[in-house]
Amino acid sequence: MAPATHDALPVLDRSGDTPLHAQVAAQLRGYIRANKLAAGAALPSEAALCERFGVARSVVRQALAALAAEGLIQRESGRPATVAAPQEHRRLVQRSTGLYEQFAQSGVSLQTRVLAFARAEPPAEVAEFFGTPQLLLLERLRHVADAPLAYVRTWLAIDTVPGLRAEDLADASLHGVLTRRFGLRPGAGRNQIRAVAADARLAELLDTPAGTPLLMLQGRGMDQHGRPLEWFTTWHRAEQLVFDVDVSVGHESVQPRLQAPSDATPDAPGTPDGQDPLARAQALVAELSAELARLRGPRL
Repeated sequence: MAPATHDALPVLDRSGDTPLHAQVAAQLRGYIRANKLAAGAALPSEAALCERFGVARSVVRQALAALAAEGLIQRESGRPATVAAPQEHRRLVQRSTGLYEQFAQSGVSLQTRVLAFARAEPPAEVAEFFGTPQLLLLERLRHVADAPLAYVRTWLAIDTVPGLRAEDLADASLHGVLTRRFGLRPGAGRNQIRAVAADARLAELLDTPAGTPLLMLQGRGMDQHGRPLEWFTTWHRAEQLVFDVDVSVGHESVQPRLQAPSDATPDAPGTPDGQDPLARAQALVAELSAELARLRGPRL
């Protein structure tokens, strides 16, 4: 593939306090995304970029190194940098930990921009879950290396988060803030995954064409005391994220409870060997459970 022309690269703004290499990286990042350069497309050579921006080669190399660290480009010695294939991020959907914590554990920096944080009228099913319509609506946009990855809409009960502000949640984990400030930790919950098409607003927020398939994760979570904590819906760019599910073998057993007759005594006869009928029944149940487990065998 021929190198992409650098004539379209925007002029470097030297009026701010941002380091030159960061400005060059930002300009190249915007250029790649604005022109939707495909994986493998070559950028101008280091010499051409130095001439275009009027900076030293060390500045260009710092900028390219930053883009390579983000996974946006690939570099090979002696050749122009090329656009890298989109990086695939992963999320465990059966865990109560949120996207921020999971990305942090894998070494990926996730940026968060708060779009809205105010009291709002919830849908009926959300109000029913919380047992009150007195709720806050939180809207956030999550980015990786300035590329939008997910849009999140979360409902919280007003009386559980007194004093919470939108600025508390910028580039932060909601669960982390709830734990540190309010002693609320995510507990059990239920998540659902659906494939949906991006409407006009989602397409604009996630920088993708309208109608693009998105992965929608919707969940309702309780706190450590079993009380409603959050109701959230997250729309993810499907080409950048994979949902992982850990599968483990379930252990099933038959555990009926038998009630002894009111007139039974520990040494009452009832079986040929004089064993307590209740004890004998429980032993048979245990044998039945073991036999069922053997017949089922390991599950794949």
